[in-house]
Amino acid sequence: MEPHHPPIRPEPPWTRRRVAATAATAATALGGLAAAPALTACGGDEPGRSVGGGGGRRRELTFACAAFTGGAAGMQSFADRYNAAQTRYRVTVRDLPPPSSSTECHQQLTQLLARKDGTVDVFAQDVVWIAELAAAGWAHPLDRDVSAALRRSFFPGVVEACTYRGRLVALPWYVDAGGLYYRTDLMRALGRKPPTDWHQLADLAAEMRHRRVPMGYLWQAKQAEILLCDLVEFIASNRGHIIDPSGAVRVDSPACVEAVQFMRDLVYRYKVSPSEVFSWDEEPSRRPFTAGRVGMMRHWSYVYGVSQNPDQSKVVGKVGVAPLPSFPGGTSSSCLGGYQLGVAAGSRNKEGAMDFLHWLAGTEAQLAFALDFGNAPSRVSVYDEKKLAEGQPAMVKLKEAFGNGVPRPVTPHYSRVSLALQSAVSRALVYGDVRGTLRSARRDLEAIV
Repeated sequence: MEPHHPPIRPEPPWTRRRVAATAATAATALGGLAAAPALTACGGDEPGRSVGGGGGRRRELTFACAAFTGGAAGMQSFADRYNAAQTRYRVTVRDLPPPSSSTECHQQLTQLLARKDGTVDVFAQDVVWIAELAAAGWAHPLDRDVSAALRRSFFPGVVEACTYRGRLVALPWYVDAGGLYYRTDLMRALGRKPPTDWHQLADLAAEMRHRRVPMGYLWQAKQAEILLCDLVEFIASNRGHIIDPSGAVRVDSPACVEAVQFMRDLVYRYKVSPSEVFSWDEEPSRRPFTAGRVGMMRHWSYVYGVSQNPDQSKVVGKVGVAPLPSFPGGTSSSCLGGYQLGVAAGSRNKEGAMDFLHWLAGTEAQLAFALDFGNAPSRVSVYDEKKLAEGQPAMVKLKEAFGNGVPRPVTPHYSRVSLALQSAVSRALVYGDVRGTLRSARRDLEAIV
């Protein structure tokens, strides 16, 4: 369900899809932390809660997780830190396909959870699967086990994405979000600052294109999941909803029509984005920017690392990141991605599962996971850690974008909703008749949800 990022060589220090950190940087930043056999069992940093402890024979837990890479031996090496931090439980990782094989990962995870036979205790899930798994009865509700104080320690948008029908059904783990990348040297030369309004962006992009670079602003509008991510950002920044909190479809509301019309206008009216954006996903849109041919661009977190790699970029030291703009009266909004944590409804050891879940979501574990695997923490306080700034400076720069994160439509029918919207919005952007196309899309979505 997540947008696909093709493999890059050499690899950037962190990426939404490929979660291994650059080895030299991460190793330096980790210091003794990465080499240590375990992290302190901090229990999610909640006072009065202890993780593990006791003695006797350990109870086994299984963690079903996409095959992230990093550390000495992938996720099992990370889980072994928990195993070494307490004596009650032993976690074994069941590797699923990597995040880049999202469909296969989803299929295998749902097959395991549907058994409800104790095969899985804890699992990691793409943020867009949360409602589906909860609606199917495969995710154990977490309301009683996660305090209000702990919820407030995460980015609000991620907590919202982990909530289905008013119940917390997942716990935030790691995040990604879109941001506005811009050329700092061009901004300086023009005496301008990063735009906070979409119309300001169009004006500035036109000035950049006429005076400095061939392309003013790049984004992604290929008929694929990435189009939905960009769409969510434009609509949310205009105070609109594709599906509102009550479950009503609002994709043809005035706010949504205005947002989609602006997306089309970037190409045909303002002429600051090339028509190629209608066939571009992440990498085709990234390459012209790092080649020095673009003034501004919407993209995911991993691009900052690529932009600072001299083997892949001609703009090293000339790239800034800011929150995406908004429409007048709206707020900056970044589409959320990442994997979040759940407890399997069929787990035979929910107490142990919650123990491990709280450990994974704790400050120390999130810091280590960010440094060792290159994934951005969902816990706000981790961004103030000196080790994170040293080992993953790009994450710290994008903290504000993560704080502006908004989820894609929360529905158990997300895959069908996504496909229907991809088709409709693609037609609207290429052929026009935005209002009529979105009106038809509303009827299609109402039949789905």
